[in-house]
Amino acid sequence: MRRVTLPLIAAAIPAAFLLTSCTANPHAPAEKYFLIAANIKVPYWQNAVAGLNRAASEMKVKSEMVGPDTYDTKAEHDEFQRVVAQKPAGILISVADAALMTPDINAAIAQNIPVITLDADAPDSKRLLFIGTDNYSAGILGGHLTAKLINGKGNVVIFTMPNQANLKDRMHGYQDAFAEHPEIKVTRIVDIHGDPTVAYDTTKQMLDSNTKVDAFVCLEAIACPEVGEVVNRANMGGKVTIVAMDTDQRTIDWIQKGVVSATIAQKPFTMAYYGAKLLGDIHLHPPTPLSANWAEDPVSPLPTFIDTGTFIIDKSNMGSFLQESKPSGGQ
Repeated sequence: MRRVTLPLIAAAIPAAFLLTSCTANPHAPAEKYFLIAANIKVPYWQNAVAGLNRAASEMKVKSEMVGPDTYDTKAEHDEFQRVVAQKPAGILISVADAALMTPDINAAIAQNIPVITLDADAPDSKRLLFIGTDNYSAGILGGHLTAKLINGKGNVVIFTMPNQANLKDRMHGYQDAFAEHPEIKVTRIVDIHGDPTVAYDTTKQMLDSNTKVDAFVCLEAIACPEVGEVVNRANMGGKVTIVAMDTDQRTIDWIQKGVVSATIAQKPFTMAYYGAKLLGDIHLHPPTPLSANWAEDPVSPLPTFIDTGTFIIDKSNMGSFLQESKPSGGQ
């Protein structure tokens, strides 16, 4: 049965976090907070580090995002161990491989280093909480949108990385949304292995062979800019539906040009900003013991999950999105 997460309420946030802005800065300048992810050069993570740095600036502490430049779960694991050895004030991590990272997260917690997962979770670990998208709901949102765009029937190809927990949840959401439309068929699920060229080559092969595809769906950020490139070069913009994920600049460009139909936007800036602020509060007021099972404690000072939300971007709201994203420094 799918776990139902209740909306976050203000009472779930430690009181000291709410009062921080009203008192003298309690943080020490030497405090350092890390954000760890895989493939950190993609725009999604550049948006996140802007949120991390904004929070660090407000707390007057140090911050750094680290991780491999390409999708590499082993390299992320090694980076996490390196960071833990520095005894930081707190760690945010997007978990590419939950099975690999869970023992290390537990070891960090055992050393009284607060760890919060964001974007991609390790739910069986002792991480304090997860901040990010309700990925099942994001899949439902994308699935209903795709069904509407193809009038409830047609062949759909999905690009994903099926071993990543957040993408599994998105896939389930899409599948459940499509189940309401018996004439929609998912004809192929492509594992891109974190490599955008797989999306490009697969799309080109399918179009060159005249495979009937009514919609391409991408469950992560790096595939659909490549899909858009192939579709545009084949002069098929507007003739095949493309539903993307996130706000990579190339994805935004393809929406403006009418090649990509829409994208499901997340809030990586918000995830990292809010995550860093919570880590800062936990550093000052750690729950005791840090390794307790807070998820099942009825009087826990911590929520289990904070949903930062998703929304659809298409041509109809592109102007407002671009305008609103300028001052935030995040999107």
